[in-house]
Amino acid sequence: MPKVLGVIPARLGAERLPGKPLRKLGGKPLVEWVARNAMASGVLERVIVATDAPSVAEAMREAGIEVTMTSTDHASGTSRVHEVVARAEFADYGIVVNVQGDEPFLPHSAIAGAVAQVERGADIGTAAVPLAGELVTAPSVVKVVLDNFGYALYFSRSPIPYGTGNGPVRHWQHLGVYAFTPPALKRWMGLEPAVLEETERLEQLRPLSNGMSIGVACLSETALPGIDTEDDLKRAEAYLASRGEV
Repeated sequence: MPKVLGVIPARLGAERLPGKPLRKLGGKPLVEWVARNAMASGVLERVIVATDAPSVAEAMREAGIEVTMTSTDHASGTSRVHEVVARAEFADYGIVVNVQGDEPFLPHSAIAGAVAQVERGADIGTAAVPLAGELVTAPSVVKVVLDNFGYALYFSRSPIPYGTGNGPVRHWQHLGVYAFTPPALKRWMGLEPAVLEETERLEQLRPLSNGMSIGVACLSETALPGIDTEDDLKRAEAYLASRGEV
């Protein structure tokens, strides 16, 4: 079995939630929650936070989490992951998992499922959970629709598929995790930006628009959305409080 590396890209320049990696959740930086959750998954043999911010690096070192500095020029988290993976010290990892830095409660089954999608032959693996209620229309929650074989047809911030009232509609919430082999990641990074990617502001639409397959592990459990707004952060604090963790 190939060795699996986990990389968590973390930058401070998020527009919707400035300083996001270091925003406190339960008294700890958000990215620390993400890293500890990823390490507890049992899937990743090594987990590294990749950042261009000295303050993030310092916080991770204080928390005892492995961190590496990267360029300030990256336009996406996946690009930052690619810089790390291209280094010689990571050449023996056959699968890389990009765990997005705003997913502190990512189900461990999502990480395992994303890896399994790559192992079954998808260029890229990811995961999704059932979605219902007001979050279906929330632009901060990314939705995905699938074909009959479990591959992504499209991702959107809009509520897809659209319901006509002629039958039940099932919505899937895309989770912030991507698995790929280093060659597939290199291919992704060699593609030009896609119109749909720029329209939706979703980086995964670049490989999808260029014929790369994205296998989606559909989980039966539900999951909190990633933390992208102040409301998301409040929801996460309430969730921790309900579990007695704050």
